Amino acid sequence: MEKEEKKTKESSNKKDSAPKKKGRLLKGEVVSDKMDKTAVVAVSKFKKHSKYRKRYKVTKKYKAHDQENKFKLGDKVVIQESRPISRDKRWVVLKKYN
Repeated sequence: MEKEEKKTKESSNKKDSAPKKKGRLLKGEVVSDKMDKTAVVAVSKFKKHSKYRKRYKVTKKYKAHDQENKFKLGDKVVIQESRPISRDKRWVVLKKYN
């Protein structure tokens, strides 16, 4: 009886200590902070044309959750993928960087 209880406790501890799966991290710039608890972050990256091999810049905007409205226009931020928060928001602003 005691051995069974010990095993169940150990197995439950293993589940709790397992690292949670993290989403992708992207760096970008806040281009809008007009919405409540939301920041629009523009993320730029370079792509290579498949035929001509020329590199060109592609910018995509993501709506990211900003709980305290502390990130302002022009801030460089890191965003992380998360569960859906609303219809358009699937990212969370983690921190500011320079």
